[in-house]
Amino acid sequence: MRTTVIGSYPFPGWLEFAAGHLDQFGADDLAEMLDDAVLAAIHDQVAAGLDVITDGEQTRLDFNLSFYGFLEGIAMEAKPPRRFGPPAHDQRGKHAITSELQAPRGLGCLEEWRRLQRLAPKGQALKMSVPGPYTLSGRLLPGAVYKDRWAVTEALVPLVRAELEALVAAGCQEICVDEPSMSCYAYREDPARFVDIFARTVEPVRGKCRLATHLCFGNYKARAVAPRHYAPMFPAFYDLPVDEIHLEMASREFAEIDAIGKLAERMDVAVGVIDVKSYYIETPADIADRVRLCLRYAPPERLTFAPDCGLSQTARWAARKKLANMVAGVNLVRETL
Repeated sequence: MRTTVIGSYPFPGWLEFAAGHLDQFGADDLAEMLDDAVLAAIHDQVAAGLDVITDGEQTRLDFNLSFYGFLEGIAMEAKPPRRFGPPAHDQRGKHAITSELQAPRGLGCLEEWRRLQRLAPKGQALKMSVPGPYTLSGRLLPGAVYKDRWAVTEALVPLVRAELEALVAAGCQEICVDEPSMSCYAYREDPARFVDIFARTVEPVRGKCRLATHLCFGNYKARAVAPRHYAPMFPAFYDLPVDEIHLEMASREFAEIDAIGKLAERMDVAVGVIDVKSYYIETPADIADRVRLCLRYAPPERLTFAPDCGLSQTARWAARKKLANMVAGVNLVRETL
């Protein structure tokens, strides 16, 4: 019963401030700042007692927006359709595609991995999260070059695939390919088509690392963006070629928890037992009860426990407490097995 996070962790307040004043820093200042931010994320995760940690995605904007800075063939981001009022997904702009999509410098994950390796405690299990091609296609506008989102996705498949291959070649042993857009839109698109895209993306690294994927319903500004229902994804998603699949459960009051039983017959299941959209701090006893609920449907050797989603939209003071209590709650149950 491993404990881990999905990928992102809240920025320290000083990093968010500094990001708005980057013109005042030199290159060495910026390098030091990035190291310090990743060290802060590592510290909080190690202090919580997590079995597997990430770099907290401290060098990214959101979990995927900074990737567009590595792409050639897109125009500068247009203004979002709505800038003011309650936060929602329509406050994020999109990029126009001007020519064939390329990433001659990669997508930045290799540098992140090397930094995490260098800064993490020796012997600590590490994980990298990489957004998948369908999710990345969501902020790119089809047009003359690519006729629709599917065509944009196909253009991104080899770019993400190359990133995964580079990570494995550099010694990364666990990768989560984040495809929340697949779970968000499985209710209206062909889920089998999603599985095919995912399989072709990860094919070169299958069997060479521990592969996972994260399915959720959106968490920008703690807002969901789709019907929060896993049923439309199955049975197609049973065929996802991964070692572990993560499901958002806590914020949904563990609706469809029985789904983990059939999944556990095929792969490990990471269950979201921390609600990242709520500022209620789950107690160790709360977590222990949720773990016991999961054990009614899946054996302990098939289970991992994590927050529902990345923690980037949760204040750091709350994230610290939630992670520490999550580990403590899982340990309460471990001691009884």
